[in-house]
Amino acid sequence: MICEMCGKEVPSTLRIEVEGSILRVCESCRRFGKLLDPLISPTPAASGSARPWNAPVGAIPPRPRRSSEERDLFSEVPDMDLAPDWGRRIRVAREARNWTQEELGKRLNEKKSLVLKLEGGSFRPPDDTIRKVETLLKIRLRSDAKDALTSA
Repeated sequence: MICEMCGKEVPSTLRIEVEGSILRVCESCRRFGKLLDPLISPTPAASGSARPWNAPVGAIPPRPRRSSEERDLFSEVPDMDLAPDWGRRIRVAREARNWTQEELGKRLNEKKSLVLKLEGGSFRPPDDTIRKVETLLKIRLRSDAKDALTSA
């Protein structure tokens, strides 16, 4: 078995919790987390045929394998898409603050040409740019896909 913390090959591992993650570690790395499994001490009844002949005494039996089904992470996250009028929302919010396109670009740490493309709706910005614009202008550019279907 391999210690998931230090990478050493060890005869047995212990399960510990480190900052919310569960790891299988060697005895020397055990001190870095909270022990989850109690130490198993050999007893006369436990040393019988219940333990495979090659498993060390005190070893933790392996966990059953999980299913190999892939999880679709995007199905768990609500669908968010840009609102149909996102370019107009940016322009209206900028004008409400009496900022020029160049000023907005400086505050976003972007070029004026990007602001022109955003307001014109000709360029779909990356998610980090969308978040920067929403935070700076205190507006919402994204909407739930379900809301867009019901309002159409």
